[in-house]
Amino acid sequence: MKPMNLLMATTALALAGGMASAQDMVDEMTIVSWGGAYSNSQQKAYHEPYMEKTGVKIINDESSAEAVAKLRAMNEAGNVTWDVVDVVASDAIRLCDEGLAMEIDPDTQLAAAPDGTSAADDFGNLLVSECFIPQIVYSTAFGYRTDLVGDTPPDDICDVFDTETYPGKRSLEKRPINNMEWALLCDGVAKEDVYDVLATAEGQEQALAKLDTIKDDVIWWSAGADTPQLLADGEVVMGSTYNGRLFSVIEEQKQPVAMLWDAQVFDLDGWIIPTGLSEERLARALDYIMFATDTQRLADQAKYISYGPARASSAPLVGQHAELGIDMAPHMPTDPANAKNTFLYNYEFWADYRDDIDAKFQAWLAK
Repeated sequence: MKPMNLLMATTALALAGGMASAQDMVDEMTIVSWGGAYSNSQQKAYHEPYMEKTGVKIINDESSAEAVAKLRAMNEAGNVTWDVVDVVASDAIRLCDEGLAMEIDPDTQLAAAPDGTSAADDFGNLLVSECFIPQIVYSTAFGYRTDLVGDTPPDDICDVFDTETYPGKRSLEKRPINNMEWALLCDGVAKEDVYDVLATAEGQEQALAKLDTIKDDVIWWSAGADTPQLLADGEVVMGSTYNGRLFSVIEEQKQPVAMLWDAQVFDLDGWIIPTGLSEERLARALDYIMFATDTQRLADQAKYISYGPARASSAPLVGQHAELGIDMAPHMPTDPANAKNTFLYNYEFWADYRDDIDAKFQAWLAK
């Protein structure tokens, strides 16, 4: 059963025709995201139109990388200070399982598509958790310096592990997700077997042993903006980050950087609403979510960053970059030319194994 305050807020929204009245909602809210080009795309597509429409003040927090740990601590302290939080799907599943995120009914708490298609049908199988409102399909991929790779630019994910052909520093995220999968792929494990192998202690050691072969050549990053900056500064020859961040450094900053799409890891990102909010804060959060995840708003975000909108009805509305005037479709991870060899991220696996593998990975890093 849903918590009582969610039912009350839902009832208020229903009585108001899907929108709670102004006096039932606070006039300030904290929205947590990832910073950089991604937060800028949300600011332009969601926050600014919502603030103009409602007069509410939105405070941006860039702590999404630490969302699970911080929400656990807030819940334990009984002081939840965040109103809406942007998280990856596997973190949403964990937060939902732990009772730290609200369950959402897509057909009453999210907007229908313009043609009347229900939100549940419009989002389809991207609704991977009862607490998760999908926003974008993105990928983690590699960018490389075109002026540092010679006449044979990298075109295979395993080129990341080839320090002889491509000498120089690489940047990898300071967490096991994606790194462990790529390591196993490049150690001979078949794509379809990666998660079965990674579920075993032996498989985890195999992945870490492969990563050991380049450990001395790695600069570890924690923020999505780190790799684009390292590439722009020429401090790394190649590095992983979110494809939209690489789009920014390539197309907006015009740096000598290109994409390595091979074995890009598809993932979902979206919103959760924390449990423990007052009725007024919850009503505001639900009102914002209804607004920010409608068909047009999700398409609008793709005007500023190369992430695919999570609603089927939004895809046909994706056009040109709002400032550069270039067609955004070829820069999407889902474009056929970019998606010839993708790796599908397993949300359930990481929801189940994240804490244990995190501990092993951090211990390995400290060696």
